Amino acid sequence: MDIPANAQAFPAPAKLNLDLRITGRRDDGYHNLESIFCLIGLYDTVCLKPRDDKKIILHNPTEGIPCEQDLAYRAALSLQQHTGSCRGVEIWLEKKIPTGGGLGGGSSDAATVLTVLNQWWQCRLTRQELIDLAVGLGADVPFFVFGQSAFARGIGEQLVKIEIPKQWYVIVKPSVHVSTAKIFSHENLTRNSKPSIMPTFQSLQPFRNDMQAVVFQEYPEVWKAYCELSKYGPTLMTGSGACIYLSTDSQQEANNIYQQVLQSYEAYCVEGLDSHPLFQMI
Repeated sequence: MDIPANAQAFPAPAKLNLDLRITGRRDDGYHNLESIFCLIGLYDTVCLKPRDDKKIILHNPTEGIPCEQDLAYRAALSLQQHTGSCRGVEIWLEKKIPTGGGLGGGSSDAATVLTVLNQWWQCRLTRQELIDLAVGLGADVPFFVFGQSAFARGIGEQLVKIEIPKQWYVIVKPSVHVSTAKIFSHENLTRNSKPSIMPTFQSLQPFRNDMQAVVFQEYPEVWKAYCELSKYGPTLMTGSGACIYLSTDSQQEANNIYQQVLQSYEAYCVEGLDSHPLFQMI
């Protein structure tokens, strides 16, 4: 992929859901959730080049997705239409975050596009206004715009900062793509978890994922990966899957486990991040 030298590169980190509970189904068909979101040191790179016309060009949309449906393209178009900007952009995506794993790669790409173009195009939207705009793009996009460890409610747009101890994570990606729509519509999905009153990292222990049992039922490959990683410690699925992860207190411990599971699975050893690296860039 040829990216011009005058395009600027920006990070788009992945996320983990350290806890995920479904507290009800809304009249509009969406579900009310509660979740702890954590940024992790696994990145896509979003390369951007400004244009003086209104054209938005995504040079390499995600395979199998029409350009106009790609979240990065939609993010730029949404900001342009919302603000009336006459500026444009060219976009290249260097993908490292696996798709269909519950790590939020596409949503993170979109949030990076929104955040950078808000500055480049001098839109002057506040972070909360960007979060409100991001809701229309997807449930995970608001968190990536928020850009720090968060407890989320609603469909993921009601965000407050939460303190998370420094941790390292081992992530396993089974070779299967989980359909989020299929899981949310499943008759056996837990939808009645009790809402938290004063959520903290400690008070929500032991963490759980209300989607996990249904995913295990429908996707045996995810169950198999869970059993394999569980040999090394308490293990959980992120989002609607398919990625499975465990947390450790040290890089060395995480790397030791990573070296073991890497023999059988696509795997990652990454640190948790306190805040989005874009905060230090723009």
